[in-house]
Parts: sequence; C-alpha cells; structure tokens
Amino acid sequence: METIDRTAPAETSTHETSLTTDRVTEGIRALILAGELPPGSRIGQEELAARFSVSRIPVRVALGRLESDGLVVLKPSSGAWVARVDLAECLEIYMIRERLEPLALAQSIPNMTDEHIDLLERLVEDMAASTDTETFLKLDRMFHLASYADAGMKQLLAMIERFWNTTQHYRRAFTSLLGRERNWIIHAEHRLMVDAIRRRDTEGAAHLLTEHIRRTRCELAQCSDMFPNPESPRKRRRKSV
Repeated sequence: METIDRTAPAETSTHETSLTTDRVTEGIRALILAGELPPGSRIGQEELAARFSVSRIPVRVALGRLESDGLVVLKPSSGAWVARVDLAECLEIYMIRERLEPLALAQSIPNMTDEHIDLLERLVEDMAASTDTETFLKLDRMFHLASYADAGMKQLLAMIERFWNTTQHYRRAFTSLLGRERNWIIHAEHRLMVDAIRRRDTEGAAHLLTEHIRRTRCELAQCSDMFPNPESPRKRRRKSV
C-alpha cells in the first residue's frame, strides 16, 4: 500500500506563508523609510494587501513586526499608524545614540578586516558623489550600520537600528534643509572616521562619532518646524475657554 505523506503540503504552505510575510514586511518597511508612508499617517491594511497581492493576514503580521522595529504603532481602536516622534523625543534618541553607537564602533573595529574598511571608504566616497537626498540617506545608513556590524552585540545593534528607523523621516527633512553646501561637514567627518578606523584607533574613531552625532543633535534642536507639536491638556483647555 502506498503511504501518503500528509506533512509535506503543510510544511510547504508554512514555508510559503513565511516567505510572503517576509516580503510584505520588507515592502512596508521600504515604503516607510522612503517616506511614502509619512510619520503619523494611518496605514490602510486593505490597500497594502492589494498592493502586495496578499490577504490581510500577512499584512497584520508584518505590521506587528514593524511595531517591534519602532516603525509602526498599533492602536486597538483605530488600527495601524506610522510611528512619529516630537522634537524632544528625537533629541533624546540622539543623546542615547551618542552613547550607544561609539560603543558599538569601538567593539567592531578590532574585528574588521581590511576589505571591510575598504567597503566603508567606498560608501563614504559614494556618499560624497551622490546628488540626491534618497541616495545619500541610503548610503549613510549603510555606512554607519556596516561600521558596527562586527561588534558581536546583537542586542545593542538591534537597539541602534530601531533608533535609526524611528528618526529616518526627520533625517530626510534635515538633510534636505542643509543642502549640498553644508553636507561637506558630514563627508569630512565620515572620512576622518574611516581614517581612524583604518589606523585601528578605537578611541579616536569613537570620539569622532560622538561629535558627529552630537553636532546633528544640536542642529536638529534649531529645526522645531520639522516636528509635530503636541499640545498639553492644559494648553488645550485654555484655548477652549
């Protein structure tokens, strides 16, 4: 008698479902990071399901994942929204980054190969040659996260990436505001960091990175118009009188 393997279809189905959810997750992530779904906007699950030609189930699972990444806020009564931060929250994130990212870089440098450092240098030069904001942002993210990749600290790197995710939209607005005439400062700082990394100067590279993040934080503090301005309950009551 022929034996029927009833487990294979289920395993295949589970695998396909996982691949579909992964695809939808990365697709929604790309839409948010590219600014197509701006901070504070409501996420239409039916529209996304149609866009990716899937049911709403993988969309819901994907949104749950993206909430863990700091990109989405799920509200039981009103659905899913793209996460946003106000100015105070953004400045707090940058203060935390000033501590965390130099640690990750210092831990990563001793484990870097010369080929990895060559890659970082190429990313820096590609950034300097870029002519549009989106290319710059993509290369800048790649450069910094790649410089931490050899730290061997999964929890730390996950925290750093989450902070990068939640501030992506504001970096885009800030970069556009600076314009190419001010970007030379960023490129110079990147080149100095690569030079310190190549010399295996962990202390120097970490110091340069701290100042790099701090300078951006101080400049962001002068750009309050880019951020939502939530009113306190007291202010709202005063206006309603």
